[in-house]
Amino acid sequence: MKADVGRRYRLYPTPEQETVLTGWGHTCRALWNIALYQQIYAYVQRGCTLRAVEQCRYLTGARAELTWIAELPAQAGQQILRNLDRAYDNFWNPDHPAAFPAFKKRGHRMSIPFPGQAVEVRKLNRKWAEVRLPKLGWVRFRLSRALGGTVRNATVSRDGNGWHISFGMYTGRKPDSPNGRPGCGVDFGVAASAYVSTETKPRKMPPTLTDNERKRLKALEQRKARQIRYAEKHNGGKYGNRLRRTSTQIARLRTQQTNRRSDFTHKLTTDLAQNHGFVGIENLRVKGMAKSAEGTVGKPGKNVRQKARLNRSILDNAPGERKRQLEYACRLYGAELRVVPAIHTSDTCGNPACGRVDTDSRPGCGRLFRCVWCGWEDDADHNASVEIEDRARRISGSVIKSTRSTPTVRVPAPSRRRTRETRRATCGQPKGIVSVHRGENGQGI
Repeated sequence: MKADVGRRYRLYPTPEQETVLTGWGHTCRALWNIALYQQIYAYVQRGCTLRAVEQCRYLTGARAELTWIAELPAQAGQQILRNLDRAYDNFWNPDHPAAFPAFKKRGHRMSIPFPGQAVEVRKLNRKWAEVRLPKLGWVRFRLSRALGGTVRNATVSRDGNGWHISFGMYTGRKPDSPNGRPGCGVDFGVAASAYVSTETKPRKMPPTLTDNERKRLKALEQRKARQIRYAEKHNGGKYGNRLRRTSTQIARLRTQQTNRRSDFTHKLTTDLAQNHGFVGIENLRVKGMAKSAEGTVGKPGKNVRQKARLNRSILDNAPGERKRQLEYACRLYGAELRVVPAIHTSDTCGNPACGRVDTDSRPGCGRLFRCVWCGWEDDADHNASVEIEDRARRISGSVIKSTRSTPTVRVPAPSRRRTRETRRATCGQPKGIVSVHRGENGQGI
């Protein structure tokens, strides 16, 4: 039985348990790096591939010789090697977006994995429960929601707000049958976080940081920069207690920002999947959208700071994470996710009687869309969501991972400087797309 749902809870270890968990976290990071280096070395030097089964034998020998590895529970070390195998499998899978497994830095998120048979959970009361971890004993956690299944794995992690424990649960829930509700198209943006084609107002994500929190974060980052320069000049680069406290305060603010963004994303994707038969979204290339402005030190690019600010706004809305959550939410609630090509969605007229593509219909990338052919006016983001829904209706199948497998989109309208007869002769429409051309007397021809 594989885990089909995740549960995450706030963990409250004692000071002694927290010290042990911190040491285990650093050991897990070092063990991952050693195992990854061993696999790379074996493949480059000897042409052989190491897997977790063989590396577990080396781990047993290392535990007999090295005390700091022996202090880590054997189940956790074996689980790290299995996770590394899964990372390699994802990398070699052409349908998975994972990159090559990377080494973990000291500042990487601290986590200790355990298999399901190594942990035990018991409920204390309506709000609290305990989990028994190997070599550590019982640790309390806040029971914010029921587990609702069988524990298949557990991961203890730490972020800016403290310790957490995540359970991979097997619930046996099967995807719902198609709900039969009408579909929609959703345009993800910056000014409007999400504009649904069936709604009249956009859904805007609340600010992830208040004005005071943003000012405090800026002051803390400036303080950290000064403390780092002092440490490099006087302490040989060694961090002092003040610098560590500043880093902790920054991490706490960043974690609050992440949690607020995640809360909005979960609520948005769940609502879309529950209330629509299909959800159409654009196949956005987020990495390309968030690229920095080109330039060098000698010849800096134009509007570099403005582009950096735009990149932060794009990533703050997390379009890639919304797509990932929609993929599993739609399966659970009987909906279908349909990914359409993003080309010309913002330049296509949403009027069913027109459907022309012209960049002049949205001058300056403003918030108003006014078709230069038929005079149709609408909010630019809502107009794009209507076009996304129209393209999604013509898609048969589920999630499409590449624009090459999607149907042909509307072609741009010819230049309006040409004569009307030339436009009629050259403005071809792809098969299956109906567009009304207007004659001299305004009649459709």
